[in-house]
Amino acid sequence: MIRAILMDIEGTTSSIDFVKKTLFPYAHRHLPAFVRAHQQHPECARQLARIASVAACDSGLDEVIATCLLWIEEDRKETALKALQGLIWSQGYHSGALVAHVYPDVLPMLRHWQNEGLGLYVYSSGSCQAQKLFFAHSEAGDLSRYFSGYFDTTMGAKSEVKAYQKIADNIAHTASDILFLSDVIVELDAAAACGMQTCQLLRPGVS
Repeated sequence: MIRAILMDIEGTTSSIDFVKKTLFPYAHRHLPAFVRAHQQHPECARQLARIASVAACDSGLDEVIATCLLWIEEDRKETALKALQGLIWSQGYHSGALVAHVYPDVLPMLRHWQNEGLGLYVYSSGSCQAQKLFFAHSEAGDLSRYFSGYFDTTMGAKSEVKAYQKIADNIAHTASDILFLSDVIVELDAAAACGMQTCQLLRPGVS
């Protein structure tokens, strides 16, 4: 019996194009100025320190910035980078420069599932903060009220079985009572290996 639904964002609730052609370029374009202006802010400083540690940057802020820009271009799933991107996107969402794309069926299904008493959760490589901002500033309005929780790569990589078990433990349902929605086979396989039910979404323009 399905008691909770766990869903991806990119290619599942939102188009890959929005992420690749809007969110990533926005972060890439604004990152240098944002980092220089906010490098003393505790959260920004914490993520910059993590990035410098992972990349073994030892020649200062410019090297860290260059590393971040390269990682964005490579779509590297580095948790600290995702958190930093979330800080940058926050400015974009709150200024109105960014409005998150969602497929037309997302809002009706969220309403239906909530009315059915199902818990709704998100698991994305983007930081939890970025996920909250995404759904709070969508084309369909503020969708954040439909979700009971958000999970990111602090749970583990999306291809790792253990990440889905951690999420099931956090949701407090047995894995078999959770349905995971994604467009990516390796993620679905990992969730299934954990015991979750799975469904692959095939969106327009996604091969």
